Amino acid sequence: MASPTQRFANHPGAKEAPAAALEFHPEEDKNPALRGLPLVAASILVGSATWIQKLLWENAKFGQPKLTPGLNGTQWRVQPDVIPLGDGTVATASMLELEPALQTPPPADLAGRFYSVADYHQLYKSGAVTPLQVAAALLPLIRRDVQPVSKYAVAWTQTNADEVLAAAKASTERWAAGAPLGVLDGVPFGVKDDVDVKGFVSTMGMKVDKSEAYFNTPATSTAWPAKKLEEAGGIMMGKMNQHEVGMDTTGCNPSTGTATNWYNKLYYPGGSSSGAGSALSGGLVPIAVGTDAGGSVRIPTAFCGTYGLKTTHNRTMGLSSSVGIVGPMAATAADLTIAYRHMAQPNPHDPAQNLHALSIPRSPSAPKPLGICREWVATAAPDVLTVFDAAVAHLTTHLNYTLVPIQLPFLRQGQIAHAATTLAESASDALSRAADPARYLAPLNYPNRVLLAAGAQTPALDYLRYGQIRHVIMQHLAHLFAAHPGLVVLTPTTPLAGWPIHPGDQRYGCSDGNLSIRNMTFAWLANTSGCPAVSFPGGYVAPVQGEGVLPVGVMAMGEWGAEEQLLGVAGEVEGYLNEVYPGGRRRPEEWADVIGLARERARNGEE
Repeated sequence: MASPTQRFANHPGAKEAPAAALEFHPEEDKNPALRGLPLVAASILVGSATWIQKLLWENAKFGQPKLTPGLNGTQWRVQPDVIPLGDGTVATASMLELEPALQTPPPADLAGRFYSVADYHQLYKSGAVTPLQVAAALLPLIRRDVQPVSKYAVAWTQTNADEVLAAAKASTERWAAGAPLGVLDGVPFGVKDDVDVKGFVSTMGMKVDKSEAYFNTPATSTAWPAKKLEEAGGIMMGKMNQHEVGMDTTGCNPSTGTATNWYNKLYYPGGSSSGAGSALSGGLVPIAVGTDAGGSVRIPTAFCGTYGLKTTHNRTMGLSSSVGIVGPMAATAADLTIAYRHMAQPNPHDPAQNLHALSIPRSPSAPKPLGICREWVATAAPDVLTVFDAAVAHLTTHLNYTLVPIQLPFLRQGQIAHAATTLAESASDALSRAADPARYLAPLNYPNRVLLAAGAQTPALDYLRYGQIRHVIMQHLAHLFAAHPGLVVLTPTTPLAGWPIHPGDQRYGCSDGNLSIRNMTFAWLANTSGCPAVSFPGGYVAPVQGEGVLPVGVMAMGEWGAEEQLLGVAGEVEGYLNEVYPGGRRRPEEWADVIGLARERARNGEE
């Protein structure tokens, strides 16, 4: 939460959008859904015919934003890089201290209890199990290079068992010497496969083709957020599966396999950080490192009943993206906070990231305005709205939140602009990976060849028009934050209660642009504006297919730099889910008891 004297770099200025921009006119998208052999044929045609690429671009209405009236003379903005600055009067700590509540395990009798970082820490401290026993118990569940392959391994793409065991042994020795590095020492975590880890090729969910130089070039260093977890003693178990190159929100991946939604196996886990969402809900790890350019941290955590934070733009590290960030995912709200604080420490070698002032929790006496754009929220499915409204009622009735009706500008035009921007930037990234620019689509699966070929047709003038829409949106949000200090914008994470798996999609993938756009209805705004947003489970609904339930995510978005305030909201709703919601939090039936397996090794005298 920003104080009245908070200073920002690159702030857009507070300005209410024109009345016409605040009018919301939902439209039906008419992109053809492609799957099976028609998808294969379409990808071949699209890849070889520029006119078809342009036709798809126009059909997706990516040219529509340039027709938006009232933008003439508006500044265009390519990056939403607003930086909350310190006041310069005192030395800034690298991270907030971890208060005792974050390091206390949840009650043992809590319904739907997930293991937390605090659980691992307490067990290591007591000597009941060691980090080496945990790593040895976990490795057979995640490795793809052993037989039989575990049902949980599809959430992972790569692991180096020797490095994992060496790190776990070093942690065990620190605990034996009474010198652990902190609460994360010995705690297992995973890293999405588009985030660099030294020694690994960031395959990004693609099929490995050794004839391409890219797949023979492992990273020479570890990305800062993952590095800070390792430096705190966390055990990096391996790289995690994802929707190929992050270009959809299902997690369907015919090349590397589709990670499992353990709440209901006939639904996708969400994407693009699908492996992380699956592994967290399956109990394999308590924290993970994900990326989010259009909900890719928040949608899989929503579908998989866990927690995800899309940070302020550039908060943990800078990316070659105007929409993407690297952020934490976790099994509990406390673990999300622990992971965030470690990952967001200032990097002295990143001149933009290290300017960010520490995010500070909301003062207990501060107002708690809750902004809801009701006409926007009303586009969600009825069962999602039921869960959302119940959570809102609890926040306003029992936790002193005050409802503030708000309007938001360019909700339709902004989402189209975001989608086109994301595809154009991904096409540029694909081109940079290719040794032969004429074959830049070749390493991709069929759906992504269609998507990126269309995205590559975005003209510079349209891209800049998208930047004008972004600027108006950011100015209006700044206006709302100034008018209502501490404002939290609340929506469902996604308007859908899960995405059902369509038979046959595992072979070729699928391309359903209409459903993709709908799934990102609420998520895109934080990426376009650079604001932070957190997703947390708010309840459950019945599925239309398969066995089990479908988690429903609720999302809170705040002002630039308000991560700690949002983490507080996530914790409050976690209390509601655990203590008030009928039946409490639920855990998947096939949840893996990693600590139980480690205890068994300890009883058998195994390392």
